[in-house]
Amino acid sequence: MIVYNPKDWFQALFSLQRSDTVRKLFPLILLIALYSGGIAFWEIEYLKLSEKNWIKNITVLHSLLGFVMSLLLVFRTNTAYDRWWEARKQWGMLTNVSRNLAIKIQAFLESDDQLNRGFFTKSIPLFASTLFDHLRSNKTRFMLDEKEHPEFETLDSQKHGPNQVASLIVERINQLYLEKLITGDQLIVMSQELQSFADICGACERIKNTPIPISYSSFIKKFIFIYVLTLPLGYVVSMGYFVMATVPFIFYVMASLEVIAESIEDPFGTDPDDLPIEKMVNNIGIHVAEIIR
Repeated sequence: MIVYNPKDWFQALFSLQRSDTVRKLFPLILLIALYSGGIAFWEIEYLKLSEKNWIKNITVLHSLLGFVMSLLLVFRTNTAYDRWWEARKQWGMLTNVSRNLAIKIQAFLESDDQLNRGFFTKSIPLFASTLFDHLRSNKTRFMLDEKEHPEFETLDSQKHGPNQVASLIVERINQLYLEKLITGDQLIVMSQELQSFADICGACERIKNTPIPISYSSFIKKFIFIYVLTLPLGYVVSMGYFVMATVPFIFYVMASLEVIAESIEDPFGTDPDDLPIEKMVNNIGIHVAEIIR
């Protein structure tokens, strides 16, 4: 995700980022401009607009469909942003859950119990990093460089990574209870955070594995193209060759909203507009290590 100053108009207006829609749509914009010029030349030079003024009535259809188009694009953009914001809330919740569990571990365990403290210092951030790998590539990588905790050796990269890490955390806490290192009340106090791990994972998987229906996305793209391709037919009467600039601009505005929606509807990818999950994972590791001293 690109960090920027939203109040800097100069940078927003004159800088081109890798995610800028102009870069992605430029070939189509150029093609639309050439097409509009061809339609204008055909109508002006061969159809003789003075004799074919009925063509200008097509603009009435564009006016009616323009309202429908605006509703579709607004709904499309809002739906995509809701997915992005829901993912951000889930990862914000994961940060809070990790901190709260670390705070309780710090308070409940004896200060000289370095073995269990070390386990939770590594396992809590490991859940976040494993969930990140799971959402990004559907393949889990377990970044472990020490052998102090043999439980981690049982992790299988071919299985559901977040579930395995969450299970290890629950098993260790249950073991602490059986060994009477924590009380039953303390176990109940930590149960909310333990359940939240699975809830957050499930919510993120729901966002990733449930894209916008293809029929809906395909319809909007076809609607935009048909709408734009018919614009020069009616507006050449009143605008002449100026449609070569007007129609591509209208296409740029409409298509950009669809491209932006496509970019943000999958917030776990590598696009510049996606969530900075790597930074969140690193922050969780830093904060947990600071809490569990």
